Amino acid sequence: MSNQTIVVGAGSGYDKVRLEQRDVAAPGPGEITVRLRANSLNFHDYAVVTGLWGALSEDRVPMADGAGEVEAIGEGVTEFAVGDHVVSTFFTTWYDGETEVEGFDTVPGDGIDGYACERVTRSAQAFTPAPSNYTPVQAATLTTAGLTAWRALMEDGALKPGETVLVQGTGGVSIFALQFAKHCGATVIATSSSDAKLERLGALGADHLINYKQDKNWGQTARDITGGIGVDHVIEVGGPDTLAQSMTAVRVRGHIAVIGVLSGVAGEVSLMPMLAKQIRLQGVLVGNRRQQQDMVRAIEASNIEPLIDKTFPLQELADAFRYQETNQHFGKICLTI
Repeated sequence: MSNQTIVVGAGSGYDKVRLEQRDVAAPGPGEITVRLRANSLNFHDYAVVTGLWGALSEDRVPMADGAGEVEAIGEGVTEFAVGDHVVSTFFTTWYDGETEVEGFDTVPGDGIDGYACERVTRSAQAFTPAPSNYTPVQAATLTTAGLTAWRALMEDGALKPGETVLVQGTGGVSIFALQFAKHCGATVIATSSSDAKLERLGALGADHLINYKQDKNWGQTARDITGGIGVDHVIEVGGPDTLAQSMTAVRVRGHIAVIGVLSGVAGEVSLMPMLAKQIRLQGVLVGNRRQQQDMVRAIEASNIEPLIDKTFPLQELADAFRYQETNQHFGKICLTI
């Protein structure tokens, strides 16, 4: 059975990316074999492939996000049947409740092999049903970006209608957060360095738009929009370079979901605003399987669709990441398999 697989060799880097044929095992008890149809790109996948956070010490199949259909089921599997459309989970051992998982040791495409391949056999618990109204490409956007936004707002933030959410930029997490927030009746303030992208965010429903390149004090501007009270939630994807402005923007006892490190993993940030305003800074590393199931049900009951910027064939994975580096994209970049 054909199983084209992308492998990143030890050392990482685009020159280490190769295509090879690998066998796929028949499903054992509790396992399913999935014919994968799509992946989506995330900053974490980029870091693994390029070695941004450290070179790989061994060969690795990249990509945490995979969607396709079940081809075979092992003994004891009752949740899925052959032909069911499924999407991968980010944490393969965190099913529900509070996490005890630390780091990326159990994450596909990092600590274990991921989904840049035609077929894979894994525990049935490593997948959930995909939304019945989604294509595989659309479903592949949910594992990391979709679930991160969902958990940040719906689980950690307990978002309520009428609250205000500040989203940064036009990446997958931020756009999903905008869509989930609007669906829940929240007001959304969106930032970007591009007026053209801000216009598109407005078309998606963002109520207020700020060009942070032109407005260096965008945190105060966001607070002014709320009448000086401050926003209830911030989807913080920038990291050290944006956190200070996020703390300015948020209300007393407000919630900042610290998700991204686009400006790096270290920097100088004053903690005084956090103490003075009693801000809740919550680190968010995707979510668990039950949360993903909740999100899928919510998507099926809504008209929310992911924004797909561009798709590449699996064999052009390196080119897809090079495109991601340009920061031209609006929404998700995906691979078709």
